[in-house]
Amino acid sequence: MERRPLSRLLKLHLVAVYGFLFVPIAVLVVLSFNRSGLPTTWGGFSTKWYGELADNGEIREGLRNTLVVATGATVLATILGTLLAVGIQKYVRNPLLEAAILAPAVLPDIVLAVGLLVLYTTIDMTLGLRSVLLSHTLFCMAFVTAVVRTRLTNVDPSLEEAARDLGDSAVGAFVRVTLPALLPGIVAGALLSFTLSLDEFVIAFFTNGPTTPTLPQVIYSNVRFGVKPDVNALASLLLLVSTVAVLTAQRLTRLTDSIGSRR
Repeated sequence: MERRPLSRLLKLHLVAVYGFLFVPIAVLVVLSFNRSGLPTTWGGFSTKWYGELADNGEIREGLRNTLVVATGATVLATILGTLLAVGIQKYVRNPLLEAAILAPAVLPDIVLAVGLLVLYTTIDMTLGLRSVLLSHTLFCMAFVTAVVRTRLTNVDPSLEEAARDLGDSAVGAFVRVTLPALLPGIVAGALLSFTLSLDEFVIAFFTNGPTTPTLPQVIYSNVRFGVKPDVNALASLLLLVSTVAVLTAQRLTRLTDSIGSRR
């Protein structure tokens, strides 16, 4: 009898939390289709604000910079993170060293951003897309390492040893045996990296120059004095892209876990 009130209270708390998180997002999406462009007046359904995004030069430039950084960071973070995961699994046995390697994934963004800014200032690096690309690579690499290493724990090391016994080289055994087994985790890590880099603001804000703003920086500069309707449309599109990428990465991770459990 005592469990029923507690169960209802927990369900009510769950509904309240989800409502607090997702109702504002739902309102933003709805307002992106508001013809009047006013947050307090519904002027009818319209997609004109999405059409105006194509005519906004500032947004186009921010999108270009963001895609350059996100694509480059995804490629670099996926390659380096995969190699790092393999290295940790095979050669690292120190928990403190493992924690240090994965620290960028758990450190507050502001701490990592300030630290990278100090580093770039010390070595006299000009801030711009290059510095943002390096920063996002470091940030995303930790997530790729964590995802790929989870998959790697389900790969039987005897398969690679068998390939070596049959005369294959260490690199050949890794490419032909281990790498295909890691592919779902690698793709999931790449999608997660692209999403994180696409939406990341704090690190880009501290490590970027004034002439190459990324899309999150453009959005921030546009909402400081009020949210414009085209910004609502842009945020809705980013939400769609991020959701699809995260769900795909989650699906691949579950597929990886199910394959590992069957083996």
